[in-house]
Amino acid sequence: MNDYKEKILTICNESSKNTLMETLEIEYTDVGEDFLIAKMPVNTRVHQPDGVLHGGATAALAESVGSTASYIFLDGQNFFVRGIEISANHVKSVKEGFVYAKALLVHKGRTTQLWEIKVTDDANNLISVCKLSTIALPRK
Repeated sequence: MNDYKEKILTICNESSKNTLMETLEIEYTDVGEDFLIAKMPVNTRVHQPDGVLHGGATAALAESVGSTASYIFLDGQNFFVRGIEISANHVKSVKEGFVYAKALLVHKGRTTQLWEIKVTDDANNLISVCKLSTIALPRK
């Protein structure tokens, strides 16, 4: 399983090159049977003007992890995945360190999927809870 896990993480991280994920320095760090985890540094690049993590950066992290998880857990060779709705409840602010997003599959339908993404800080404090709906559409 470790070799398989490392291969998936390598593919996820390599696919981030020249994308928003690379700009935000998102790194995929763990994967399991029904989850994917990524981390993102909290620094001035993702701050609001008052020096805390911007909610939009948090949402971008959550959507990146959820969409990538959909790609992993669905047939990515025959389908492409798009996010169709995201919501985020921000419950705590963070100024520095890293945030970690863990996407868990709530519903896996044939065409739509529902993900819960919890974002935590270095001390495992809950920062945000996000919900992402994705759609898998056939490649033509």
